[in-house]
Amino acid sequence: MASDTLPSAAPWVRRLRPLAWGGAAALLLAPWVAMRFTGEVVWTISDFALFGALLLVACVAFETVARAARGPAYLAAGVVAIGAAFLLVWANLAVGIVEGPEHPANRMQAGVLLVGIAGALLARLRPRGMARTLVAMAAMQAVAGGVALWMDTREPAAFVLAFTGLYVAAWLLSAALFRKAADARR
Repeated sequence: MASDTLPSAAPWVRRLRPLAWGGAAALLLAPWVAMRFTGEVVWTISDFALFGALLLVACVAFETVARAARGPAYLAAGVVAIGAAFLLVWANLAVGIVEGPEHPANRMQAGVLLVGIAGALLARLRPRGMARTLVAMAAMQAVAGGVALWMDTREPAAFVLAFTGLYVAAWLLSAALFRKAADARR
């Protein structure tokens, strides 16, 4: 059996699990601590609830990937994708990628994530299908950046290009890692 010769992801999962859940708890506590020292940070209960929900979704996604991982490449691919998706949602909800959160170009960012969710479900988290999904997400991210540049926004073109390029790179890195995981399973 080929799977007997593959390096196991289990040691990495054991190391990353406390970091994921502990890091989420620390991130959730950070604004509360900051509110004690400065008036610049003002969060409401609903802000904490929303951020907590985002962190919970990210941690549950990590647990799902950890259970599906058969090797370190798959686990790394999942961590990159989950981290990028988390930061994309957080930035979009907090300040908006293009101007404010209500700007129509920001809805395209949600489309990127919908492609990822649909692709992961269709691929049933298998590495080859996940690689294809992440390539589709990279393409959708490029389209979202192009639409944002095409629209009349106050956002500098260099920022939109840099943001788009960073996310395209993150999705493609994850895709390459999923591809590596798929090739290792042969």
